[in-house]
Amino acid sequence: MDFSFTEEQQMLRDSIRRYLESGYGLEHRAAILAGDEGWSPRTWSDLAELGLLALDIDEADGGIGAGPVGTMLVSEAVGAGLLLEPFHASAVLATRLVSLLAQGERRVQLLEALASGAAIAVLAHEESAGWAQPLATTAVREGDGWRLRGSKTCVAHAPIARWLLVSARTGPDTGVFLVDREAAGVALQPLRTVDGMLAADIDLDLCVPGDARLDDGDAAAALDEALDRAITALCADAVGVLDRILAATVQYTRDRVQFGTPIGRFQALQHRMADMYMQVEQARSMSLLATSACLQHDPHARREAVSGAKALVGQAARRVGQEAVQLHGGMGMTDELDVSHCFRRLLAFELRMGGTDEHLRQYRRHAPAHAA
Repeated sequence: MDFSFTEEQQMLRDSIRRYLESGYGLEHRAAILAGDEGWSPRTWSDLAELGLLALDIDEADGGIGAGPVGTMLVSEAVGAGLLLEPFHASAVLATRLVSLLAQGERRVQLLEALASGAAIAVLAHEESAGWAQPLATTAVREGDGWRLRGSKTCVAHAPIARWLLVSARTGPDTGVFLVDREAAGVALQPLRTVDGMLAADIDLDLCVPGDARLDDGDAAAALDEALDRAITALCADAVGVLDRILAATVQYTRDRVQFGTPIGRFQALQHRMADMYMQVEQARSMSLLATSACLQHDPHARREAVSGAKALVGQAARRVGQEAVQLHGGMGMTDELDVSHCFRRLLAFELRMGGTDEHLRQYRRHAPAHAA
């Protein structure tokens, strides 16, 4: 398989890397974390100017049309930079879902608002039963509109979103509804995830107009595709974090002197870092596999590859993160070092959009269907 990238794809990756390396250091990030908002509108505006909020919008709709490969490369850089802004929640997942479902003039308006950074949208999908469980949230016809009732759990960046894309059962089918975050009947309980990002639990009991429904009958296939591509991008984000935490650990063992010699020269520690390196490279390979599967048209093969990647990258995130903290000793959990921030982001990754065990079950469920 050819893993080389085009000049345009490399330029996308390099542009976000340069931006984050020049203006998104730990001190700047710490200031964002310390604020009540938990994100930087200025950074979001900068990402829009770089064109990265239109990354996965088709060229026919005025976007870059980078597709899964371009999104993977940018996501790796976003992870390595420990970006706090809602890149994956809005620019990847919500924007892709709007591209798949919205039609006509509303499609144009929504995509323009998302690409320009004028608005943030997030998918309110996961519920307390788990990522892969049937939806409990319902949408029932009420006059010319829909009555939405249900609860969503830990919706990333919901407190700063303008729109919520709410998934709900409409009987035998699945619908996706565009809901204003500040609408009456939408109750948010804001929270911070383990890595400091904004999120919220959401209770819904409201009536929305008929045209709030984005799909024209059943959104299940589009929802599955958007989720798979978002999980794939999230895996790439984790690979970027793994690269950063491994590099920081190797450098620390070169600089830390014990018994008159750098601890990186001790064979036992070299073995542990070699194992970390192999874990990172396996995670990278699975990220590439999932990205490749998102270019195909077989939903079973795609879900098999995506869930396999999420499970393996999750295992690598835990193993490498724990080893990095242990090799740093007590300093490994201090906010002054990269490793603590990377470790928290990797821990959050393992829990986000389905845990490792959930995706292992999904992988086993879809692998036989694909093999058949």
